[in-house]
Amino acid sequence: MTPSGIETALIDSGDYFVHLATILVPLFIGASFLVGLVEEYLPPETVEEILQKRNRGSGNVAAAGLGAVTPFCSCSTVPVLAGLLGAGAPLGLSFSFLLASPIVNEIAAFLLLGLFGVEVTVIYLISTLIAAIVGGVIIDILNLDHLVKNVQITTNDRTVAADGGTTSCSCSSNAQTTKTHRERIETAAGGAWSFFTEAFPYLLLGMILGALIHGAVPASWLQQVAGNPLAVPLAALAGAPLYVSMAGMLGIAAPLVDQGVPIGTVIAFVVGGAGVSIPNLILLNKLFERKLLAIYAVTVVTIGTMLGYGLNFISI
Repeated sequence: MTPSGIETALIDSGDYFVHLATILVPLFIGASFLVGLVEEYLPPETVEEILQKRNRGSGNVAAAGLGAVTPFCSCSTVPVLAGLLGAGAPLGLSFSFLLASPIVNEIAAFLLLGLFGVEVTVIYLISTLIAAIVGGVIIDILNLDHLVKNVQITTNDRTVAADGGTTSCSCSSNAQTTKTHRERIETAAGGAWSFFTEAFPYLLLGMILGALIHGAVPASWLQQVAGNPLAVPLAALAGAPLYVSMAGMLGIAAPLVDQGVPIGTVIAFVVGGAGVSIPNLILLNKLFERKLLAIYAVTVVTIGTMLGYGLNFISI
């Protein structure tokens, strides 16, 4: 690339970065407040208490639903999972929660809506929610409980035993105290700011990478790669090592679609990256035997692949 070509690419990247920022940052701020509000009313302990009383079927629906509306990070999701298993909840029910939590949440809904519109957002949310429910039911039928380790999961906030529930908890932000709605909203606003400051660097990184892709990577090359018959499953696999949070993944996804990559292929990339994150796998490795860990990863990639092919078929 000539110096003038590099300059043009950088200018294009800068313009596209501003375009992404004007769409994603306001949506991310709104989603951050909603995340704080949900976590104030539905802390991990409350989610455990609700799901521990459920059985297969309706329990999978409830677990996937709660996984979708409680956007816990890996350090909260996995201890909740351990607490559910320790309290005797079916593995399949716990799996539905685990599958839904990283890929179906407020951040995904807000940013998908802003980037790709109502139709893609609705298809994404409904499909991934159903997949989490069905995936959990299948796991339950396969009777894989013996692949769960008898261990404790310890994070900065809480210690949970897979064989006996919560052994200790120091989640000061989620302490079960009586609060007025106004106090909860004020606490949620503080939590939202904390969430925003922690997650914004990943969104920023995603927007920078997305802007560089838009400005420096030829659209013809991306379209040629995406034309491979195996592009969808390969995209789902490629997303995992590139994980930069759901917000960051969507910052990368937008320019790929703008450059002509099919929407389904891009969504497969997003699902693979958000669901099979390295931090999540590291924590799950403490709880699951390697066979069950592999089943989880394959399930996420399969969800991304099926959704990707479906969206590509619809958009033809």
